[in-house]
Amino acid sequence: MTEPLLSLKGISKSYGPVEVLRSIDLDIHPGEVVALLGENGAGKSTLSGIIAGSRTPSEGTMRWLGKDYAPASPREAIDKGVVLIHQELQLLPELSIAENVFIGRWPMKNGVVDRKMMVERAQAQLARLNLHIPATRKVAGLSTAQQQLIEIAKALALNARLMILDEPTAALGGAETEALFEQVRKLRAEGVGIIYISHRMEEIARIADRIVVLRDGVRVHEFADSDTPVRTIVESMVGRSLERMFPPLAEPGKEKLLEVRDLSGANGAFDGVSFDLHAGEILGIAGLIGAGRTELVRAICGADPLKGGTIRLKGEAVQLKDPAQAIEKGIVMVPEDRKFQGLVVEHRIGENIAYANLDRYAGGWVTRARTAALVGKALAAFGVKGRAEQPASDLSGGNQQKVVIAKWLIRNPTVVVLDEPTRGIDVGARAGIYDIIADLARQGVGVIVVSSDLEEVLGVSNRILVLAQGKQTGILAHENANDVSIMELATL
Repeated sequence: MTEPLLSLKGISKSYGPVEVLRSIDLDIHPGEVVALLGENGAGKSTLSGIIAGSRTPSEGTMRWLGKDYAPASPREAIDKGVVLIHQELQLLPELSIAENVFIGRWPMKNGVVDRKMMVERAQAQLARLNLHIPATRKVAGLSTAQQQLIEIAKALALNARLMILDEPTAALGGAETEALFEQVRKLRAEGVGIIYISHRMEEIARIADRIVVLRDGVRVHEFADSDTPVRTIVESMVGRSLERMFPPLAEPGKEKLLEVRDLSGANGAFDGVSFDLHAGEILGIAGLIGAGRTELVRAICGADPLKGGTIRLKGEAVQLKDPAQAIEKGIVMVPEDRKFQGLVVEHRIGENIAYANLDRYAGGWVTRARTAALVGKALAAFGVKGRAEQPASDLSGGNQQKVVIAKWLIRNPTVVVLDEPTRGIDVGARAGIYDIIADLARQGVGVIVVSSDLEEVLGVSNRILVLAQGKQTGILAHENANDVSIMELATL
């Protein structure tokens, strides 16, 4: 085998008495895709940050192209050819796509930015990913999936020798994922080394040459064959036997909680959607990126305006002007971007839960005692591994998602909408989220789950509504649904 591009020896990282990485050895060779797996909190992001120059190891050494390597900043790592594509989006919304792609290294001509060249080069990178939108457009208003592809386009424009992809497909649908995989294959053929971090096991078998597993900051296993059974890999990640992933589905009741008829969005993202949601039912919504899934549920929850159609809640016609009205009526939503739409991550966990329930404080007075009682109940009920006084930013992705869910569920809502509920969450934490969803249904709550993960939407749903280009193409019963039948409807 060729000499490694990158070689890590004995890399450790501690924050005070807390050791998050312990003596990690890892080599990455040219033209190799190494999957780095582990539960949230296993140390994947910390290790990626050390390689990419945003964090400094407490112990250990690194070598890059045969020379000592200790980047003091991400810029220094980028200059050497090491690029990290973050799971969390890093774009500036008021700049154009082209400006974001080349930020800090704009092409120059005669001492000024060559905007024509910048736009042309950015447009070429977008085309590589099948993203057909003008590079001159502002990032503000683009979907999460489109922004994720722009982040990837930024890295492609750098001509990196080593790329770290952190959950690159978490917000992508099938077509966008295929375009990314095609670029990964081309980069591998060009000798680029790739560290690929993902919680989607089906992707690993397709894209990885070998698999390295971290658990609690320790490298616990390496699988030289990406065809290793998923159960074997997952059990290595969680350190225990994995009996099941999806809980059994309860039989829905006959009461109609939500009746949606001929609903159309003011922005044209969806048109003519009709469905019923019964008590104790989990309705999945599937479709490719751009099908109008998120726009539909945002409109149902009062976040986006409607052009036409009707919504009835427990038989009563409702016109929801904003999310506050929806919440008051008993319709709550867990958004797809928990860090920017679901939490104030710099604030304490307890404060985040309190913000969504201020109307429950008698007389409007927020006291430590009242907050402690409210928050303690929520954290215990949903198994959040954290303390009320901790910043939400300290939590893993799975526990952050549980906080977002908890802050709404203690209101005892009638309808709960979850948009991409397990995006960027590890396998072990996913099972906990699925248990919460199943428990809600057993309590008679109506649940709507939007997901890009076909296995997920098939596993948790009593019925599945499929959208294609803003149109409703069918509703499948659980027993009649599979990935083929969904994709057939999603591509009509």
